[in-house]
Amino acid sequence: MLIHVHPENPQPRNIKTIVDCLHSGGLIIYPTDTIYGLGCDIYQHKAIEKIMQIKKLNPVKIKLSFICYDLSDLSKYTKSISTPVYRILRNHLPGPFTFILPASKQVPRILKSKKETIGLRVPDNKVARAIVKELGHPILSTSLPGERVEDYTDPEIMYENFKKLVDIVIDGGPGGTVPSTVVDFTTTEPEIIRMGLGEIEI
Repeated sequence: MLIHVHPENPQPRNIKTIVDCLHSGGLIIYPTDTIYGLGCDIYQHKAIEKIMQIKKLNPVKIKLSFICYDLSDLSKYTKSISTPVYRILRNHLPGPFTFILPASKQVPRILKSKKETIGLRVPDNKVARAIVKELGHPILSTSLPGERVEDYTDPEIMYENFKKLVDIVIDGGPGGTVPSTVVDFTTTEPEIIRMGLGEIEI
């Protein structure tokens, strides 16, 4: 199913349709403030396994991330963080960043890395945040497989490519081509793992 959602004023009826799909274990392709993401409800283990099959990945060996609604929501999925780290998060979210932090007990074991860490995002995108708010907890975030730019920027092409693998493709406008900046706060000194769209000094 291809669902058009207004990027500035997401229609509540369409958001509810998407959330009902997530609650039932469905997979979605959705817009963020960077590139489109492939996601599911973080508590639907079979859905997570389907995403791993699509990406041909082992969840233990990769760092998956969550889309959270806001900083308060994000704080539920990480252990206590220091005041300096909190300030950095507060000053950069919502925004095009993925922050790697120690995972709390709220994070399903299947999604924790071997180091017990998790990537957390609060994108500056009204569609993604509306979905998370209605769902009541985060959605999984991983990039789409694809070689051509159109494979992960044009919702109609994404629908043609993935309609047999996912339940809903959300058309929230053209996607970006630059991923989020990834910052690891679980090391002794903060480390930029990937420089993407977000600019940050640490």
